Amino acid sequence: MDISKIKAVVFDCDGVMFDTAVANRKFYDEVLQAFGKPSLTEDQFVNVHMMTVTDAIGYLFSEMKDLTRVYECLKHIGYPKFIQYMTMEKGLKELLISLKDNGYIRGIGTNRTNTMEKVLEDFHLEDYFEVVVTAQTVKHPKPDPEQLLLIMEKFNLKPVEILFVGDSEYDQQAAVNAKVWFAAFKNPALPADVNVNSMDEIAKILQIN
Repeated sequence: MDISKIKAVVFDCDGVMFDTAVANRKFYDEVLQAFGKPSLTEDQFVNVHMMTVTDAIGYLFSEMKDLTRVYECLKHIGYPKFIQYMTMEKGLKELLISLKDNGYIRGIGTNRTNTMEKVLEDFHLEDYFEVVVTAQTVKHPKPDPEQLLLIMEKFNLKPVEILFVGDSEYDQQAAVNAKVWFAAFKNPALPADVNVNSMDEIAKILQIN
């Protein structure tokens, strides 16, 4: 990885910027329970953690042809009440400040849909990113590279000028398809240009610590 070429650092949200395991599990469990289904299994949790809400609902309720009632239930339950169970990754704000001070573009590429804005607001991170791309912003969410390609186009960047930090197979596939550098976060089994376990490690790699 040629760090001298990197101009932008793009973060996945769930599992990277935030530990969202408890929040997401509680959210989907409540939806499942509303329809008399058992709580998420470990395999189900791993899958929905990567997916958009639409894909996750289709996966969890694959036996239903009409998902209208499920989406009505989602609206009724809402996600905002689960944001309190999210934990911001230690050192995230410090890294974001350091990135700005060193001239990097800071971005988010996430398969969240309409909840990202509220998450940034609740954690006072609205002014810490130059670009936020969600599953709502694009036609094809991750593992498609469209989110990363959109960021490249917006800032006139080449693939070698982006470092994407993610924790899932969807993130890794999106990075490979977009031909950008990939840092696997807290997932040593994931093929990557570099594996990191903290925000400090990202700062060290970029030599901005």
